[in-house]
Amino acid sequence: MSNSVTPPIVRLLARTPVTPNALTWLGFVITIGAAVLIVTDHFLAAGAVVLAAGLFDLLDGALARLTGKTSRFGAILDSSLDRLSEGALLLALLVVFTREQHVTASLVVGVTLLGSIMVSYIRARIEGMGIECKAGFFTRPERIIILSLGLMLNQFDNALVAALGIIAFFSWVTVVERLVYAWLHTRTQNHE
Repeated sequence: MSNSVTPPIVRLLARTPVTPNALTWLGFVITIGAAVLIVTDHFLAAGAVVLAAGLFDLLDGALARLTGKTSRFGAILDSSLDRLSEGALLLALLVVFTREQHVTASLVVGVTLLGSIMVSYIRARIEGMGIECKAGFFTRPERIIILSLGLMLNQFDNALVAALGIIAFFSWVTVVERLVYAWLHTRTQNHE
């Protein structure tokens, strides 16, 4: 999911009638397919499909910028479907772990889900106040790559649970980073 791969693809897509919102929806539908693969215990395929769907997350915004088709609704749609995509993948894992009566793994999924939602929520709230927020090093692309690797390496003992643990830990570190960032920037604004 490298940014160096996307420019030629985006230039090619710009010559077609494909819209950025269509790419956003296509990425979401592909992610739902990955969730189905997870529930049916096809983890290796699910990991590959999650990575493929992640490519659309890079392409939709890049296409919108290149073609001048950026819109507020497109940004809201992209962000909303990103949250739903992550939620669908994590709920699919929760189904698997619940079915296997793996309580610890189920709890890790819950903590991961809350952390990933909070990372995005805090950024949205900060930016809703007119403050740009790039704080935090562990965002959606990192979460998607780690989850994909965990799914693809699932045949190794506890690789998937370890991947979820990494996502949960660093998501919550990012939550703290963003809260500190918000505190510093809103405190400065309050004193102006």
